[in-house]
Amino acid sequence: MATKTVKLLLIENVDSLGIVGDVVNVRVGYARNFLLPRGLATEPSDDILASLAQKREQAKKEVSKLRSDRETMIAKMVGIVVTLDRSCNDHGILYGSVSQHDLAHALEEAGFAIKGRDVRLPHAIKRVGEYDVHIKLDADLETDIKLVVKPDRELINDDDREEMEFDNEGELIEKPKKKARGPEEDEAQPAEAAAESA
Repeated sequence: MATKTVKLLLIENVDSLGIVGDVVNVRVGYARNFLLPRGLATEPSDDILASLAQKREQAKKEVSKLRSDRETMIAKMVGIVVTLDRSCNDHGILYGSVSQHDLAHALEEAGFAIKGRDVRLPHAIKRVGEYDVHIKLDADLETDIKLVVKPDRELINDDDREEMEFDNEGELIEKPKKKARGPEEDEAQPAEAAAESA
């Protein structure tokens, strides 16, 4: 039976896999279709490993700095509220959903270096409202932020909306418009009611 994994030496940093000089076990398909054609990895050998020593030290420094920057960023994100205006219908259902990339873009504009894959949405957001969103940069670097999705216009309250009625032929039945009562009518009404009861 053919082996399903292969051991390779990384000659470049690869996200979620390792840094220069790491020897990693990866699936054959991943190696053949991604790592090897892009020049990110090669067959392990002592000569190549020795030649990558200086590059590996530099990569370690970069990883350490990235880690420090991410820790600072996560600390600054605690309690942050992101507000997005979106087009929606009268019931607050969005015409287009809010995705991970929309939120990552909004955070990036606010000065946080967040990628779409760092935003953990259980599902696309399709209604106006408030949501708690999980941000995860690493196994132990995570926080929750608040997302507020607002309508881009005034929503019609269902209580204010009049029901439409149709006749047997499907024609709209015109309802008489409610006449606004003036202050003089409000004063006259109690007098009329008193006269009727007398």
